[in-house]
Amino acid sequence: MTTDTGQPALTIDELAARAGVTVRTVRFYGTRGPLPPPVIGPRRVGHYGPQHLARLALIEELQHQGMTLAAIERHLRRLPPDLGPHDLAVHRAVVASWTPRTVETVTREELQRRAGRPLGERDVERLAAMSVVRPEGDAFRVDTGLLRLGVELLDVPLSEETILAAREVLVAHSRAAAHELSRLLRGEVSERDARDVKSLSAHVHPLVVQALLTTFQRSLKEELGRWLTESGTG
Repeated sequence: MTTDTGQPALTIDELAARAGVTVRTVRFYGTRGPLPPPVIGPRRVGHYGPQHLARLALIEELQHQGMTLAAIERHLRRLPPDLGPHDLAVHRAVVASWTPRTVETVTREELQRRAGRPLGERDVERLAAMSVVRPEGDAFRVDTGLLRLGVELLDVPLSEETILAAREVLVAHSRAAAHELSRLLRGEVSERDARDVKSLSAHVHPLVVQALLTTFQRSLKEELGRWLTESGTG
């Protein structure tokens, strides 16, 4: 069975494994409301899709920010109801950007649990190349903020060289944008003391990140649309 986007549908056990949570957690969120109900297929079996997986990832990120379940429910109710998996992923990226970088040392078993899937040696090598993990003996140093993104990239049909080159492009341009925005903010707060600067930065940071992500997302859609049109496949 597939979803309406052509993606393979997931059973509740498969969804829980991919999301790195328990089946009980999935059922709990479904009962409380943060997770939409599954599509009921043959033999009354519930099937889940990419939107459920993306929503679970967002819920997990909001919990990581210290939000209570009631606050998460209110937050999700304010989101447009028709957000797709990609839009939810962008929203999660904005939320994740509010948290300082966190690096933890974990066992292989814990790494696979958080990844929500088994990881072969080649998978670990690719994650290491993307600076998501760093093997240290029998353990791994893991950048928890990048882990889910890195795991998702394992399934992208692109070569490792292309992924790493894309990473370099993004890092270079994001640093340039950060430098220019920082320069603008310096001019705005040049007459203020350090406390005002810190307060302004705390308020502006999530807004700037969301603006950058939204602008980039729209620009990328335009570029891909132009590419498809020129190639005659659009």
